[in-house]
Parts: sequence; C-alpha cells; structure tokens
Amino acid sequence: MTDALKTVSKRVDRAAIRLYAEITNDFNPIHVDPEFARQTAMGGVIAHGMLSLNLVWQSLRASLGDEAASGAVLDVRFVRPVREDDVVTAGGARDGDGFEVWVRNQNDEPVIVGRVTPAGGTAP
Repeated sequence: MTDALKTVSKRVDRAAIRLYAEITNDFNPIHVDPEFARQTAMGGVIAHGMLSLNLVWQSLRASLGDEAASGAVLDVRFVRPVREDDVVTAGGARDGDGFEVWVRNQNDEPVIVGRVTPAGGTAP
C-alpha cells in the first residue's frame, strides 16, 4: 500500500517552454515572447500549465504503474503561475480512496493543487 506518491521534479527553463509550445502548437506570447509577457499582468513569461501538470501524471505512474494512471480521475486547480527557470516538484499523499496531489515551486509554494483517484476507484 502506498501512502505517498514518489516526487518528480523538473527545471522549467526557456528551452522546455519552447519545446512544449512546439509539441502542442501553443505559441501564446505569454509563454514564448518575453517582451510581450513583461507588459501583461503576469509581468513575464509563464509556462504552460499542462507542462507542470504532466509531472503529476509522471508521479502517479512512477508510484502506482501505468494501469492505475491510465484510468485515473484528476481534479486540480492552478493556483500560481510557473515562471521561467522555476524548479517544480509534483507529489501527493494518500487521502481515502485517492491522493491529494500538488506541484510546488522551488520556494515550496503550491502552483497546482488537487486530488486524483486512480483507475478502479481506490488507491492500491
């Protein structure tokens, strides 16, 4: 029985953001144009939310395997933007039949919070 999900980390540098934009064809200037992004309410480039959320899936797969992850139900909120050069870490702790999950930046500030129920409705 797993009480905590394995943590997974990534440095979200300009190259990672650019590669994600290319893979998803999402070239919103808030993600890829520093001059534009500086003039917005965000005050600078922010990473695509799904780039960081992917770490939750990696954590789930590393902890419970592909089968539990492939049919999992995830409910999250994006609470803080991920900035260029942030180091983000995903993990989670058992909560009933699932896990409370999170992604935090290098300052231990939550950027994504939520809950996941693995396939089958209960966590192994």
